[in-house]
Amino acid sequence: MPPVPAVFTTGHTATAQESIGTPELWAITIGAVLLLFAVDFVITRKPHEVSMKEAVGWSSFYIALPLTFGLYIWSEYGGDRGVEYYTGYLVEKSLSVDNLFVFMLLLTAFAVPKELRQRVLLIGVAGALILRGIFIAAGAQLIDMFSWTFLLFGAILLVTAVKVLRDALSDGDQHVDIGALRTVRLLRRFRPVTDDYRGPQMTVVENGRRALTPLALVTVAILGTDVVFAVDSVPAVFGITGDAYLVFVTNAFALLGLRALYFVLEGLLGALAHLGHGLAAILAFIGVKLVLHWAHGIWEAVPVVPTLASLAVIVGILGVVTATSLVAKRREEARRAVEADAAARREAVESELS
Repeated sequence: MPPVPAVFTTGHTATAQESIGTPELWAITIGAVLLLFAVDFVITRKPHEVSMKEAVGWSSFYIALPLTFGLYIWSEYGGDRGVEYYTGYLVEKSLSVDNLFVFMLLLTAFAVPKELRQRVLLIGVAGALILRGIFIAAGAQLIDMFSWTFLLFGAILLVTAVKVLRDALSDGDQHVDIGALRTVRLLRRFRPVTDDYRGPQMTVVENGRRALTPLALVTVAILGTDVVFAVDSVPAVFGITGDAYLVFVTNAFALLGLRALYFVLEGLLGALAHLGHGLAAILAFIGVKLVLHWAHGIWEAVPVVPTLASLAVIVGILGVVTATSLVAKRREEARRAVEADAAARREAVESELS
């Protein structure tokens, strides 16, 4: 893949700049990503329930790997590119956590057995990476050809931020209506579906006819959501860097560890109650940054947001929502303890009176 020109830098003017992604670096990166996926497929070849120890171990590996690679970017291509890489990775990792909550809803709604969940997740991650690769290539070309692409990406992120905030403020429990999913309705029109799972098999022959298993339905449903995730995440990281290579590698690293991270978050579900609020703020911030960048190309007096400032804002938002989420969780636990104690006392009094 030839170098793709990046159309803006971490400075204050939009100037053409060649991507750090040489053909050799692209080849090595894509080869490494494919190798890691192959290892994951081997690991998940035999279905089994993932323990917290295993999930934490693999999650630690998939976090240490991109952090270490960032040191290489920093040392070889300078601090500006290093800051772009780490900021982009932080944004993509944050968005991937939100994606995992949607995956949790789908896997729960389809009642996927625990031993099969990691295979479904891995297929979903592979599909997400392919789709994002397509979106990145298209986005890089659009940015190179049309300056208004920044305005379009900014608008997409602002609309997405509003939607994420509405979901976060919703009091009702989120759920998935399986029958309402277009992909599921479409598949059921053409193929019968078995009532139960048949191990890792997507299709089986039943009554002389090829039928889909629920595993095939949930896999397709997750692949369908990958399209929506790509629309959100690719413009977000293009708001940090115009280097298509950095956009791709930050997406790849954020996605690679999702399989293991899912099981860590599943065990800690509810610890980040305010994550949605933080993601809405991050998306809105990057959306405004992209709009300002577009406007700066027309009116020089319009300010732009440097990447280092973006990193500080994003880290600050994540730190605030993490702290407030932990405080909210402790208050909820304290409230439940008080209610349980009051209920126990009422039972004791009623027992004595009777």
